Amino acid sequence: MENKNVLSGMRPTGKLHLGHLSVLENWVTLQEQYNCFYFIADWHALTTIFDDPSDIKKNIREIALDWLAAGIDPNKSSIFVQSSVKEHAELHLLFSMMTPLSWLERVPTYKEQINQFKKSGKDIAMYGFLGYPLLMSADILLYRAFGVPVGEDQLPHLELTRELARRFNYIYHTDIMVEPQALLAKVKSLPGTDGRKMSKSYGNCITLGAEKEEITEKVKQMVTDPARIRKDDPGHPEVCMVYQYHSFYNAGECAEICASCKAGSIGCVACKKRLMAQLDAYIAPVRERRKAYEAKPQVVDEILAAGAEAARKEAAATMMKVREAMGV
Repeated sequence: MENKNVLSGMRPTGKLHLGHLSVLENWVTLQEQYNCFYFIADWHALTTIFDDPSDIKKNIREIALDWLAAGIDPNKSSIFVQSSVKEHAELHLLFSMMTPLSWLERVPTYKEQINQFKKSGKDIAMYGFLGYPLLMSADILLYRAFGVPVGEDQLPHLELTRELARRFNYIYHTDIMVEPQALLAKVKSLPGTDGRKMSKSYGNCITLGAEKEEITEKVKQMVTDPARIRKDDPGHPEVCMVYQYHSFYNAGECAEICASCKAGSIGCVACKKRLMAQLDAYIAPVRERRKAYEAKPQVVDEILAAGAEAARKEAAATMMKVREAMGV
């Protein structure tokens, strides 16, 4: 294992779904190579649900269970809750003293998301939302992370972090801040079961710990080739949601299923049943690990506490240097 830090996190919004699984699989790979810090970003969640935070504690537990079920190993990675490490807030505050306002206003998602929330009747034009990219930068720079696993949509935030690192080092004549690199991975972009973006709000996702009944129900609802009326009609797998899922989770049989569909020798019901079986087999080990941790809540608490302790040690070392550089 290389002596380099990697950091990433997720907001606690409830149970994770299959769309998150490839991200977590990348995290599992990274923990074999680096010192990984994975945090549950409860303060980030407050930027949009500050007026109704009642589900945060429950959702923290759900996301911790999903991470552990997906294979994040607490013996290899530090798993913790953001608000358990107060240094995140302190560094965010100190950064706010030296960050030009224009840097935050130009973040592409700022105005876009404010307008999106306004359409639903919610005003999130608060400092917390304006400053969340700065808090994100504090999250990363606090651990002097050399790399951050991100999607392409997060690259502007990471560039802001690099600019902030350069500005801090220049103003205070130091080299404390490490400019993080993007660890871009080939993450599967899995659509929802109805073809739209996978989202809990659409009800079109399959949770990571889904039971066989949930998988069956969701696959039954999947839209197939609308031009295919009879079972023996030639199909068009490229427009079929069931086939898309086969291509993700049943690569070994995908070519045969495609040929059979085009020849009209496999019906949609039979095709869906094969997908149900494949998804159930794929999810089963994740589901069993989740149940095992769910039955031991004290163990999960201990994992989060140990992760927070390890994170605080790393964060405290950085903050000692930051305070010295800034004269506070």
